[in-house]
Amino acid sequence: MDNLFDLRDRVALITGAGRGIGREIARTLARAGAGIAVAELDAETGREAAKEIEGLGRKAAFFQVDVRDSANVDSLAERVLKRFGHIDILVNNAGVAFNTPAEATSDEEWRQVMEVNLNGLFWCCRTVGKHMLERGKGAIVNIASMSGVVVNKPQPQAHYNASKAGVIMLSKSLAAEWASRGVRVNAVSPGYIGTELTRRGMSNPEWHKAWLELTPLGRVGELSEIAHAVWYLASDAASFATGTNLVVDGGYTCW
Repeated sequence: MDNLFDLRDRVALITGAGRGIGREIARTLARAGAGIAVAELDAETGREAAKEIEGLGRKAAFFQVDVRDSANVDSLAERVLKRFGHIDILVNNAGVAFNTPAEATSDEEWRQVMEVNLNGLFWCCRTVGKHMLERGKGAIVNIASMSGVVVNKPQPQAHYNASKAGVIMLSKSLAAEWASRGVRVNAVSPGYIGTELTRRGMSNPEWHKAWLELTPLGRVGELSEIAHAVWYLASDAASFATGTNLVVDGGYTCW
């Protein structure tokens, strides 16, 4: 039987791939055989990630992008296609989060969260989706959050929760529109994962205690546990999966 997880000869464009979950996704898809287009706002971490992928023996390149700017995103797609020739996989991972009470949230902070987490993700889906639709094939994986399904406690983050709920519904909507034309669109919703942001939150004893008590597995997840979920949805092993929101949260949303 063929290895359905084999990504050789495929190109994956990953936003926010310079650090954290995005960088681990880049490593994982590269180990599976894919060439990696590292899309990142931070030039230093983006170049480091691309160099690391090349060290794994895969083709890689760094592309600086601000996903809030639709013209910049269109340019990103053009640059990646010029360098690699095609895009088989798009992983929308770029995101921001703030813990601000709703009544204290400024217009600027609300817009920043929506522009990165939802608008920027749509710009990427739209421009890369056009290319995939022309080819009649492609896989898009959007990084949402369990916060798009339930309200986390005790930290306040209404704007983040709303943006991630939008990501889940957008993924379902695009999946329904594009399924008949060969493009699958799915979402992965992580729980508390051992990123820099989560570690900062866990420095608050009240939050740390609540997060672990509300997670049946009693721990935060590993970066690789999200990357492996993305790998599945990006691969031919998930050929019948579209419109899926794969929640990987240690059981948090069970309760």
